[in-house]
Amino acid sequence: MADSGTTWGAALAASAPGPGSGGPGPREKARGGADDEGPVRRQGKVTVKYDRKELRKRLNLEEWILEQLTRLYDCQEEEIPELEIDVDELLDMESEDARAARVKELLVDCYKPTEAFIAGLLDKIRGMQK
Repeated sequence: MADSGTTWGAALAASAPGPGSGGPGPREKARGGADDEGPVRRQGKVTVKYDRKELRKRLNLEEWILEQLTRLYDCQEEEIPELEIDVDELLDMESEDARAARVKELLVDCYKPTEAFIAGLLDKIRGMQK
């Protein structure tokens, strides 16, 4: 049995380009068979679906934030004062109170009440992943 494996390996090495010749060497060819690619593809699909869902949530949140800020500042999107609401920063904070305080700090120049916006934002980011 060992001889047939060796013979196959030798035949593969003789027919495949060697290392440094631009093509896959015998080990890469032997390991990269169709059996190995199946599980990798399925795992990739699961990851892609998961990432798309999370990205969609982020995009929806950003659009909601822009809409709310245009209402709070009573202006067009281009005219919103320079402020950055960093969702990842908020997610890193340990408590809802710390998150609310940070957003309130960012909106210090807003003359309209911000409590509803802050509550809505905190509700929307609850359960999101960093």
